[in-house]
Amino acid sequence: MGLKILIVDDAPFMRFLLRQILEEAGHQIVGEAENGKEALEMYEKLQPDLVTLDVVMPEMTGIEALKKIRARSPKARCVMVTAIDQRDHLLEAMQAGALDYVVKPFEKERVLKALSRSGC
Repeated sequence: MGLKILIVDDAPFMRFLLRQILEEAGHQIVGEAENGKEALEMYEKLQPDLVTLDVVMPEMTGIEALKKIRARSPKARCVMVTAIDQRDHLLEAMQAGALDYVVKPFEKERVLKALSRSGC
């Protein structure tokens, strides 16, 4: 059985692509959120093995959500998903506890490599 994963991205198409890649690899998508605020609520309720977090989202960024998730659950595993022009935010995300990152547009192999690097 694969991982239970929560996908967080404000773009429905990006959530769809991640869902396809992850389900094809045998993982279970337990939820999808479109902003950091929803991610926090869903994380508490679903307790996924891993969260993919877009960096830039409305209401609460992925980095803010990452910090709050890790404050509540220090062992939470999170992988950041970012656009090429957002790389400057990645250092902050890694310092906040992100295990890896994937740059959009992403390739299947890179997404799966990020999961394996996350210790799952």
